[in-house]
Amino acid sequence: MKATAEKLENNTVVLDVEVDAEQLAKALDQAYRKLVKDVHVPGFRKGKTPRVVFENYVGKAALYNEAVEYVIPEAYMKAVDETGIEPVSQPQLEIEQMEEGKAVKFKATVRVKPEVELGQYSGLEVTKPKADIDEKDVDKELAKLQERHAQLINVEEGAVASGDLAIIDFTGRKDGVEFEGGKGTDYSLEIGSGTFVPGFEDQLIGAGVGETRDITVTFPEDYPNEDLKGQEAVFTVTVKGIKRKELAALDDEFAKDVSEFDTLEELRNDLLNKLKEAAEKQAEQQIKGEAVQKAVGNATVDIPEEMVDTRVEEMLDNMERRLLSQGLNMENYLKYTNSSIDDLKKSFRDDARRGVKTTLVLEAIAKKEAIEVSDEDLEKEIARMAENYQQDPGVLRKILEGRNQIEFIREGLQQQKTIDFIAERAKLVEDTNQEAQE
Repeated sequence: MKATAEKLENNTVVLDVEVDAEQLAKALDQAYRKLVKDVHVPGFRKGKTPRVVFENYVGKAALYNEAVEYVIPEAYMKAVDETGIEPVSQPQLEIEQMEEGKAVKFKATVRVKPEVELGQYSGLEVTKPKADIDEKDVDKELAKLQERHAQLINVEEGAVASGDLAIIDFTGRKDGVEFEGGKGTDYSLEIGSGTFVPGFEDQLIGAGVGETRDITVTFPEDYPNEDLKGQEAVFTVTVKGIKRKELAALDDEFAKDVSEFDTLEELRNDLLNKLKEAAEKQAEQQIKGEAVQKAVGNATVDIPEEMVDTRVEEMLDNMERRLLSQGLNMENYLKYTNSSIDDLKKSFRDDARRGVKTTLVLEAIAKKEAIEVSDEDLEKEIARMAENYQQDPGVLRKILEGRNQIEFIREGLQQQKTIDFIAERAKLVEDTNQEAQE
């Protein structure tokens, strides 16, 4: 087989492919053996018709049409490997010659992965993030722990206050008519959580147990339900119970109850260390993000729309999986948000384009800097994944190999190594705007 590649404009390549006549002969024989099983020729048992008779009966065109399926796909993939191109679209095929006893000749026109013109990616100026943690931050974390471990006490006398858990029955009406989804019984509503329509929770403050109130609200203009967005509604609400959080005192006993530490001081020190560690990680991610963003911005690349289309489909699939994990499906989501698949695809497109460019630029930097992933790197990553999944590394590797995901993991590691490479060579500069505000 012979194959040559000619580069055209717009990341398009034309492959000229020539396949030996012997390969066509084999393909025609395969086509005959397949088709003869399903075609009844008078005077012969099905599957036993001689090839010459069969060709005269069904016509040679039928054999050639079937033989194409054996010759062209295999030859195209070999041509891709031989020429080293990286297709990003399905090829447009044009058969120039396909006759018995002669070589098969065809052209394949295909869009390929574009070349990247790199700009500056080393020594980039990146804002140095603030990662200062002090005792006030520890106090906030302790307050969260107090909230998390607070006891709920029934309020027999008194009224609903912000932060209380109100047990309510409610019925909503628009223009005096009840609407779907506007009714609930024994619903636990935390006042101030912003769970309900704006204004609903505020109007419950001051209500006592057993009291019924009519609450008037206006649904937001961006409310998902088309019949309710921007509309006024009245909810009849009965408070059936009030529960109030009782916070434990911040002392050594509290530390023993909520942690493995014996004293409040030990707990505070642990929280301080964890907050500092989290702040450092966040700062590190911020540096990496800004550095990569600048490196990508400095590069020039003509992105084929086919690559953007593929990334949009991936984003759509990921979204559908997330919805399913939450007990929803795409059909109900689209109905609830009054949108369509085309609306979603359009909203994904800009992010998809940025994602494709980022991937291409990181690949180009990795190639230029010879950033590679060793087998040891790969095994460490699989071991890390196995620990997270509580799985044996060898078993997990076989599963990943069965799903053809090993190369995907290797590519992810290479991308992360490249991001680290860019960030490590960045120049950190102080945020002058933040200093001026301080």
